[in-house]
Amino acid sequence: MLAPTESLMTLAERWLTQFEKALSESDDALLKALFHVDSHWRDVLALTWHITTINGMDAILSALRKHGQRTRPGRFRIPLDRAAPRHVTRAGAEALEAIFTFETAQGRCSGVLRLRADADRGDALKAWTLLTARDEIKGHEERIERSRAEGKVYSRDFRGPNWLDLRKAAAEYADRDPAVLVVGGGQAGLSIAARLTQLGVDTLIVDREQRIGDNWRNRYHALVLHNQVHVNHLPYMRFPPTWPTYIPKDKIAGWFEAYVESMELNYWTATEFAGGSYDAKAERWSVELRRADGKKREMHPRHIVMATGVSGIPNLPDIPTLRNFAGTVLHSSQYSDGEAWPGKNALVIGSGNSGHDIAQDLHSAGAKVTLVQRSSTLIVNVEPSAQLPYALYDEGPSLEDCDLITTSIPLSLAKKSHILLTEKARNLDKDLLAALERRGFKLDFGEDGTGWQFKYLTRGGGYYFNVGCSDLIVKGEIGLAQFSDIESFVPEGARMRDGETLAADLIILATGYKGQEHLVRKLFGEEVAARIGPIWGFGDGEELRNMFTRTAQPGLWFIAGSFAQCRIYSKYLALQIKACEIGLLSSGKQSL
Repeated sequence: MLAPTESLMTLAERWLTQFEKALSESDDALLKALFHVDSHWRDVLALTWHITTINGMDAILSALRKHGQRTRPGRFRIPLDRAAPRHVTRAGAEALEAIFTFETAQGRCSGVLRLRADADRGDALKAWTLLTARDEIKGHEERIERSRAEGKVYSRDFRGPNWLDLRKAAAEYADRDPAVLVVGGGQAGLSIAARLTQLGVDTLIVDREQRIGDNWRNRYHALVLHNQVHVNHLPYMRFPPTWPTYIPKDKIAGWFEAYVESMELNYWTATEFAGGSYDAKAERWSVELRRADGKKREMHPRHIVMATGVSGIPNLPDIPTLRNFAGTVLHSSQYSDGEAWPGKNALVIGSGNSGHDIAQDLHSAGAKVTLVQRSSTLIVNVEPSAQLPYALYDEGPSLEDCDLITTSIPLSLAKKSHILLTEKARNLDKDLLAALERRGFKLDFGEDGTGWQFKYLTRGGGYYFNVGCSDLIVKGEIGLAQFSDIESFVPEGARMRDGETLAADLIILATGYKGQEHLVRKLFGEEVAARIGPIWGFGDGEELRNMFTRTAQPGLWFIAGSFAQCRIYSKYLALQIKACEIGLLSSGKQSL
């Protein structure tokens, strides 16, 4: 693949030099010679001001001609302070991978280039994938380090306000409205608020919980994150190196409080967002906030960012006979721990992460538990199988570089990667999976075998990271039943089609949550919900629908997902909002 006398750096730099020349001189022939026929370009705000993926050489060349002339990209370089060009295997194919930087008329940008040999052209190295991603808007850079460089200090006037006085005044919003109102104070809300604050955009977070971090603190007692600590940092502040590999919920909750304080974020607790309406002429919202003391506050932000999670309204399936049950019925969001249920019978309906974890928690408290499976479920051991998709973060590049490389993978290649990872996980977990099937557990491995991560991206659930509950099911210590085998619910529990009754004092509905469009309909009305359409998952395009980008409703934005997703995409969402604030973009969705 490589000439023996040439370094990977030289090969990557040569391609970038030719690419810059082709763009600046509008040399279509040269540009065409640089790409594979089956190539992929993902642009994240750099040239298009969209998050978009373009597949195939002809489509890429057409888009580059259009946007390259307008944005004038140049100064392509391989930075010496980033991960050096290297051989990698992505989606089962070998490539030369290089991180690069460049500039446009408006911004400073980063990218990732992957070169592969073209067997039909004498093994010439051509672009297989290309990422171009905006890092900064020129003249509107983040405040990081600039405050120190500019000598920013707080008043030493002993009769004047100190730092705390100024922070309290800023967070009260007594005489102003925020430019951005962030609804939800979890990892999504904190990430976007921190990014916007560093860009100088006045931002207020509101959350209905009583205390910062309660959205994690109040979850079930045994909850611990299922992916490892080094993947889950928030923007700007990394977790201490002394932290455990898997973070307990209360540790996350405490960190959220420290993060808000350290990053100087404006945050109103015990505040319910009651909805709002948009004034297209004034280009601002009218929203109502209800405070804990019963007072109402009307605000007029220009932007609303919904950061309430992938889904926010509990999904309570219509089970007509459930009303016959004489015991306690809880949705998984209402469950705290099993201490009140030793010696009792419990049915947990739903076999995703929450259902399994709650079943295991109840079992550990001494309850007799049966897990009721509604549909086939993907099972993967938390170690090592569930960690396979995060292997990049153990390879050596910095967190910043890993995030950029993660961003650079187009959807079609991501699917290929996860098919391979899922097959590897199935082999690693084959003994457990076979034992579960013998017990009657219904397994699946995602659409086309794409695994748990694509289940998350398309439906927000449908999988379980085994931390012990599957083993208890195999041993018979936790019972297993199929929902389809239940004839009806009766006062004593569930009557099965074979005549047996599963006794129950408690029924947990671990049945997930409704999609965000239901919350949009509730808060903003049918017209706005219809205008925006589905949120999350993949439609006809190559990107998550209505996430991290402009929507058809001006001034309404969405952010959700894992810690890593929120850390990565909060940067790009904040840049778009900043661009709207300074007049570079209109806030409504525009075509490419």
